[in-house]
Amino acid sequence: MSIIRNLTRQAKKHLDKDQVTIIIGCRQSGKTTILHQLEKIIIRKNHPNYFINLEDPDYLRLLKLSPKNLFKIFPINTNYKNYIFIDEIQYLDNPTNFLKYFYDEYKGKIKLIVSGSSAFYLDQKFKDSLVGRKKIFQLNTLSFKEFLNFKNKPELSKLDFNQLKLNQLEKIQQYYSEYIVYGGYPRVVLADLENKKEVLEDIAYSYIKKDVFEAKIRQEEVFYRLIKILASQTGQLINSSELANTLNVSKTSIDNYIHLMQKSFHLKLIKPFYRNLRKEITKMPKAYFYDLGLKNLLTNNLTTWENHSNQGSLLENACFRQLIEIYPEDDIKFWRTASKQEVDFVVNNQAYEVKTSPSNFRKTKYKSFQNQYPQINLKIITLDTNKTQVKGTKIIKVWQL
Repeated sequence: MSIIRNLTRQAKKHLDKDQVTIIIGCRQSGKTTILHQLEKIIIRKNHPNYFINLEDPDYLRLLKLSPKNLFKIFPINTNYKNYIFIDEIQYLDNPTNFLKYFYDEYKGKIKLIVSGSSAFYLDQKFKDSLVGRKKIFQLNTLSFKEFLNFKNKPELSKLDFNQLKLNQLEKIQQYYSEYIVYGGYPRVVLADLENKKEVLEDIAYSYIKKDVFEAKIRQEEVFYRLIKILASQTGQLINSSELANTLNVSKTSIDNYIHLMQKSFHLKLIKPFYRNLRKEITKMPKAYFYDLGLKNLLTNNLTTWENHSNQGSLLENACFRQLIEIYPEDDIKFWRTASKQEVDFVVNNQAYEVKTSPSNFRKTKYKSFQNQYPQINLKIITLDTNKTQVKGTKIIKVWQL
């Protein structure tokens, strides 16, 4: 029995809608499993349903010739509402036209639930013609609470992390110590400790290579060097011109490669926060990885938190990973001025500063920010301290976000 993901519960609510349900996310994040979980829900309701994987060359060839060939593959009776599950929709030459055709011609008769491995391909093909016809769900690798479920600890995942007893706190810290090193790819989480690195390497080099191949990138070595640099510089400003000089390629190539990394759900660029203040002049973004294990593998740093050579970068990325479970990704920003005053994350009326050692926090460094934005509350994010505040500023552990 597969473990129910949070996204399955979200997408379940959309099954009764006429819009196309689209599940996107990085390879190996569990999209096919989600489709099968949704399929079981439809089966229990006794609705006519069909499942097709477009990695099957015969099915793919037929549907590339014409969307109408779906009726040659399955005995669809349009007197009833049919649920069609399609895995790897991006392999079609024009998935936009395919989905638009069935929505426009068979609305209420054929409900499509599809998955796509990379938004890079989806964004290029899912044009404005699908406005109002689709609902997109993004599947990331496992959140920490989902990780606990996969570790067969559902009782821990249901706890209020801000109200833990001592024995519960010790268990949460123990499991988070594994999560922050190896991340949340389901296969990695389920693998034995001695096999986790091998599974991560398979995902990083086999499946990312597939993204590179399908995007027709010729300089594969440069792409891998770039993603390793970005993994080592998590939380730092991205200067495409400097990266281009370092890798001896054009700035356009760097921008294109980073675009692919984003649309393949390996990393996310976050933008600076400002409200018409000239001194907050920087427009360069910062990059964070969706999966902590992938970041650690790319930096050759699959070691314990205590022995990690760049705890600050890792903890900052871990904070980002927690924040995307709470807020829309595009709402997550950072604050930085021309004089290099900065706050790691700003979301709505909440700011977060990441500190591996909260005792080093100097409130005066954030006076300018708090004077300009008195309505925004500042918290300190850390991992291994028992303090709850420093100089009147609240401290919370990263997994309490």
